[in-house]
Amino acid sequence: MEYNFIAIEGNIGAGKTSLSTRLAQEMGARLVLEEFENNPFLPAFYAEPERFAFQVELNFLAQRYHQLKNRLINYDLFSQTTLSDYFIQKSWVFAQVTLKEDELELYRTLFEIIAASLPKPDLLVYLYNDYDQLKVNIQKRGRAYEQGIQVVYLERLQRQYLSYLKTQPHLRCLVLDTQGLDFVNREEDYHWVKDRILETYPLGLTHISMQK
Repeated sequence: MEYNFIAIEGNIGAGKTSLSTRLAQEMGARLVLEEFENNPFLPAFYAEPERFAFQVELNFLAQRYHQLKNRLINYDLFSQTTLSDYFIQKSWVFAQVTLKEDELELYRTLFEIIAASLPKPDLLVYLYNDYDQLKVNIQKRGRAYEQGIQVVYLERLQRQYLSYLKTQPHLRCLVLDTQGLDFVNREEDYHWVKDRILETYPLGLTHISMQK
């Protein structure tokens, strides 16, 4: 396989962690999982988003930078495949949805400094799904502070993700339409997703779906 660093991205509830974990186990890859539960502002953000948005996004940016720096920069990416369930650009996507204009300008300055120092993935996979299924997945995993997430928030995040991917001609991006698939519980669906990820893709954006 030609990819040394694969990042699995997607909306809230898209199945990023479940997929990354299983792929890493089967591939013997180094696994990097986001430590989102260490963000003390997250429950407060979901309760009062306008009040705590800047704190939660800044905390996430710092956490993600330190984790990726320790797990990527300080290791030889060519010695072993690395799979991550997020990419640092996630911070910028979320910030554009949650922050006010004046906060966003300050955040952008910090983000650009941090992002420039981290390696980019050889393949960035975005798991696309419909909002009803995302809500079902969110409810199933049972995190209390996530239960009030509104569909409009998921819609804004997905639009921002896709907008970002369209502006990255020098990054290999794969949008996998997983609507109607259950790659956590159905083996045939998992293997279809896995096989698509292990294919070779050109730079720029590729969109793949399986009609069920």
